[in-house]
Amino acid sequence: MIHKAGFVNIIGNPNVGKSTLMNAFVGEKLSIITSKAQTTRHRILGIVNGNDFQVVFSDTPGIIKPAYELQESMMGFVKSAFEDADVLIYMVEIGEQNLKDEAFFNKITNSKIPVLLLLNKIDKSHQEHLEEQIQVWSQKVPNAELFPISALENFNVTEVFNRIIELLPESPPFYPKDQLTDKPERFFINEKIREKILLHYKKEIPYAVEIETEEFLEEEKIIKIRSVIMVERETQKGIIIGHKGSALKRVGVESRKDLEVFFDKKIHLELYVKVNKNWRSNQNQLKRFGYNQ
Repeated sequence: MIHKAGFVNIIGNPNVGKSTLMNAFVGEKLSIITSKAQTTRHRILGIVNGNDFQVVFSDTPGIIKPAYELQESMMGFVKSAFEDADVLIYMVEIGEQNLKDEAFFNKITNSKIPVLLLLNKIDKSHQEHLEEQIQVWSQKVPNAELFPISALENFNVTEVFNRIIELLPESPPFYPKDQLTDKPERFFINEKIREKILLHYKKEIPYAVEIETEEFLEEEKIIKIRSVIMVERETQKGIIIGHKGSALKRVGVESRKDLEVFFDKKIHLELYVKVNKNWRSNQNQLKRFGYNQ
């Protein structure tokens, strides 16, 4: 039996639906999803296995012009996605005009590997506008196969997946067949907590936050977790905690509920807040948190 395997990397501007698409492919909520830009900070692998195939999907941060060290590192993850892809998914949404980095766009249009251009969020459009957009993007990226999709509504996602399987090279699997991702359990704990902060806090607060899980103790009936929310300034610490701890409690309760679904087990979660000054611009701190690989 012929076996196919390969890396399928998803790139695009912030908030075009990359994480929603990967979660739809994988069938698990690996990547966190919010309406805010820069929700995804890392490159996250989601592995889909069949008897005769293994697809290693890669969700990447939205393409931006970096303003500080953390964002430089995020764009480093995007750059690496060009280097090992067997199939490249370039994702745009209805009404979008161009990629926010011309060098990345040139890499896509000159790519020697197959490119699938996914025109997402067509559920928010009408037929005439959709046809116009298909024509525009067909001209902009003539080397790509174009698929109109709705990742949220799961429209045309199966068709895209089937085309990916056709394009994969013959290869043995890269990972064990029962493996779902390359990230450890603590990474997903951190991401679930960060998602709640993105949802409930405004302005700069979510972007100044990093999570570190210091303790993960799995017992027969419960997992005990202790995590620290890092902020850059003392004033941010007060905002995260809220009046009499109410804001932090909400983050804890919502995170615990999500983690119980994710691990299918009872969770005891303790959250603390610490100040870690200017961590987003500190090379050593970024390395510690898994950036600057």
